[in-house]
Amino acid sequence: MKFLTLAATALCAALVTPALAHGPTRQKLVETVEIDKPVDKVWAVVGNFDALAKWHPLVASSPASKGNEVNKDDEKENSTRIVTLKAPGDPSFTEVLLKYDASGHSYKYAIPKVDPKILPVNDYTSTITVLDNGKGGSTVEWKGAFYRGYMLNDPPPELNDESSVAAVKGVYRAGLDNLKKIVEAAP
Repeated sequence: MKFLTLAATALCAALVTPALAHGPTRQKLVETVEIDKPVDKVWAVVGNFDALAKWHPLVASSPASKGNEVNKDDEKENSTRIVTLKAPGDPSFTEVLLKYDASGHSYKYAIPKVDPKILPVNDYTSTITVLDNGKGGSTVEWKGAFYRGYMLNDPPPELNDESSVAAVKGVYRAGLDNLKKIVEAAP
C-alpha cells in the first residue's frame, strides 16, 4: 500500500511540475482612437509603410526598402523599414511588412528582433487598420501580439509581462493620439 501511495504521489508531482514551469504567455493588446475625418483622409497619413515617422512622435525616421510591397511566397522579400527613434544614441530596429491591404485600409507587420532596452518584446506582430465609424469619421485600431522581453521563467521586472504590455501600450497611445492631432488639424 505504501508503494502505491508513493507511486501515485510521484506521478502527480511529475504531471504538476511541467505545468508550473511553463514560459511566457503571448500578450495581446488593442488600442483605438476616434478621428473626426473620413477614412481616406486618415489612410492618406497612416497608410504607407514608410510613413511612420510622419505621424508617430517617437520616430525620427522610417524608410521602407520596398514601400508597401509584400511577396506572398517569401517573407524575406517583403518590404522592411528601419525605425530610428528620437532618443539618445538613435536606437533603431527593423520591421517587416507581412500584409498590405490598401482597399481594406490595413497593414500587418512584424519585428523579427529588437533590443529589449528599446522595446521589451519578442515575437511581435502588429496590425494597423482604419475603419469607418459610421458618423463621418474614422476609428483607427492598432493591435499587437507579442511575448515579454524575457522568454525564460522569473523575468526581471523591466522585462516581465506587465512591463512589456505597458511599453507597447505607450507606443500605441503616443502614435494614435498624435495621429488624431495631425489629421484633425489638417484642412
